[in-house]
Amino acid sequence: MSAPTLSKSAAAVAWTCQCAAAAILAQTLYFKFSAAPEPVYIFSTLGAEPWGRLGTGVAELAVALALLVPRTAALAALASMGMMLGALGAHLTRLGVEIRLPGAAQGDGGLLFVLAAVTLLASAVVAWLRRASLPWVGARLAARRS
Repeated sequence: MSAPTLSKSAAAVAWTCQCAAAAILAQTLYFKFSAAPEPVYIFSTLGAEPWGRLGTGVAELAVALALLVPRTAALAALASMGMMLGALGAHLTRLGVEIRLPGAAQGDGGLLFVLAAVTLLASAVVAWLRRASLPWVGARLAARRS
């Protein structure tokens, strides 16, 4: 089964959002897998170091790759949305918008929070535009044109 066809403009928007979300997810992998101080601090604060950091890295790698395949992009976008909602929730409840390592003079200025929000938005756009390819519900959702 191939991915449903989108108009040229919808396909351009979908691909832009897919690439943006995949790039953001992929660029954090080096830091997670190399045990850089910031992700170690984040996952320690959340009580999930190291398994949470490494598990999240593996999941983000899989989602980033799946976002680049039109047939799996909608499902990957939903998974990305779930992960980013978790990240934003962690920022708003335990971490704070700005991540500041203990003893550091300066934090990240809210960059990780903004990247999670941008990834969530881009993933939501992909999920909506490619909704027809979702298993089980895609045909029903695609029939509801707005």
